[in-house]
Amino acid sequence: MTIGGVSMLPHLSWAANLNSPINIDREGRIIHTPLFKEYISTVKAPEIVAKLNANENPYGPSPEGIKALKSVATEGNRYGWGTLTSLVDKICVKEGVDKTHIMMGPGSSDLLEKTAMVMFMNGGTVLSADPSYMSLMNVVQSVGGKWKGIPLKDDWSHDLKAMEAAIDSDTKLIYICNPNNPTGTITTYNELYDFCSRVADKVPIFIDEAYLDFVEGADGQSMVKLLQQGKNVIIARTYSKIHGMAGLRIGYIAALPETLKAINSITRGGMGISNTTIAAANASMDDVAFQTKSKELNKEARTYTFEKLKAMGFEPVPSHTSFMIFPLKEISGKPFLDKMTAQGIAVRSFDIYDRPWCRVSMGTMKEMKLFLDALGKVVG
Repeated sequence: MTIGGVSMLPHLSWAANLNSPINIDREGRIIHTPLFKEYISTVKAPEIVAKLNANENPYGPSPEGIKALKSVATEGNRYGWGTLTSLVDKICVKEGVDKTHIMMGPGSSDLLEKTAMVMFMNGGTVLSADPSYMSLMNVVQSVGGKWKGIPLKDDWSHDLKAMEAAIDSDTKLIYICNPNNPTGTITTYNELYDFCSRVADKVPIFIDEAYLDFVEGADGQSMVKLLQQGKNVIIARTYSKIHGMAGLRIGYIAALPETLKAINSITRGGMGISNTTIAAANASMDDVAFQTKSKELNKEARTYTFEKLKAMGFEPVPSHTSFMIFPLKEISGKPFLDKMTAQGIAVRSFDIYDRPWCRVSMGTMKEMKLFLDALGKVVG
């Protein structure tokens, strides 16, 4: 696919970068994996009235974060190392580790990709679920490594037994996105903790917790405590979701010091973060009321949308995140996406396991009502 063609795409979330090839099949779908393909709309919307295709927080950034960002705007001529240290100290308290376990970056995807570049320069295989968020795996393959996908179980959780059985002498890393994107589903804390505590002694495990803040109950616990036991895990967190800072670009990974030393020997994660973003993230961490409100409003919109979809005859997959998927009926992915786009509703349309699906992000209640109204016109 040409760069000109790429420039027409509304998103590249599963693509590693513009220099990586984007494979398009005869039906015009992006081939993320053999089991996971994405439709591209060729319709230009007159106006996007509900942008529900990128899992962005419609309520952010935090008011306190915005205030902090504005207060340091005049310091944009300075590097942010000093203020970054302050933020790392706060993260260390939150995660229960010291600063040798933390590496900052402009979003967690940046750190996923840097980890992939460093670990797979000399080949090797990464294991992950299929479908899953493909950023890390795309970079692995672009630098000469290999990827082995393991289908999800019937309940859309990770098939950890199959993943463990797939480990061989060439396996360098296991990637687990939990909750998983694009399915919105979760692998339980107890099951994943048991898996990581045993398997991380054989091969490193990368756990992407981008959506963990939306999970309720015991399953919302992070795997970061495994670092305190010396387990070889890498945990990614982002400010793009619950904090509503997707456009400001900041995140971090927590890992063993020797793992971060290897990554830092080739690239500096914190160099790409601005003073203003650091100030906003620091203030947002203290704005617990905003995080709580974002979670509550997301749950309200998710519950409303789920129930309305059921009433319309759809079978949405129960979600633990800020998005959900549901299988389409009586319409394939490309016509569906084009018709929704024509109404100004931006969503995603995939083929997963040879069946067309829609993934819709949770927006405001107004946006969800616009989405459901448009959906009714498309399938009614």
